[in-house]
Amino acid sequence: MIMFKERKTIVIVWLVTALYVATLMAGLASAQKTPPRPQDKVAIGENEVKQLLLLMDTDKNGKVSKDEFLKFMDAEFDYADANKDGQLDPTELKRLVYKMEHPYTPIRNPGK
Repeated sequence: MIMFKERKTIVIVWLVTALYVATLMAGLASAQKTPPRPQDKVAIGENEVKQLLLLMDTDKNGKVSKDEFLKFMDAEFDYADANKDGQLDPTELKRLVYKMEHPYTPIRNPGK
């Protein structure tokens, strides 16, 4: 009779432990799928704005003047104008949009 109670206790402890581990794993899985909170998106955006400021602010006064902005955009246009005809065709525009959406990814097939 004592052995039966000990086995029953061991089985219960094992089931409770297994249930606890399963709950913990489910919680971790759902935590990884949680979308970023709005303030996280703001923090990410702030980093991108700082990068843009560093690129555009040629006089290093912490602000972007109209002249600095236009020079930056002119350079972006020249970059996108792969065939140097002074116009952006749909393929070149697509390349520019991709570059803007993926600033840290090298463009491998610019024509596609």
